[in-house]
Amino acid sequence: MLTLQYIPYHELVGLPLDDKIKKILKSVKDDRIILIEGRLAPFEESELIKRTMEQIDRKFKGIEICSVDYGRRETDVIEILRKRLAHFLLRRNEGLTIIGPATLVKEIKKDPNKIELLTLDKKR
Repeated sequence: MLTLQYIPYHELVGLPLDDKIKKILKSVKDDRIILIEGRLAPFEESELIKRTMEQIDRKFKGIEICSVDYGRRETDVIEILRKRLAHFLLRRNEGLTIIGPATLVKEIKKDPNKIELLTLDKKR
């Protein structure tokens, strides 16, 4: 059975980095594919990958991760600055992050219009 877990933005935004990573890895180790509202910051994503690599063993093979920014691409400098200031002040992060165990997720493909999550047959 495939289990998807949605984590809203407000559940992770106030957590310290260590707690955030523990929460994510606990769910992934329970064979859940996580859909996180918003994007992880680049340093959070790199720390998640680092800690995942430290925990790889026979049972836990790692993670697959994909972040998508679904905000409209702006070319106007003033509009870009306005949006970034609003994101900073409101602590809001548009987008979606998908994280799943490498034993279930074969590949995550993304392009500007869609995301495809290809899973493995667990019976193999």
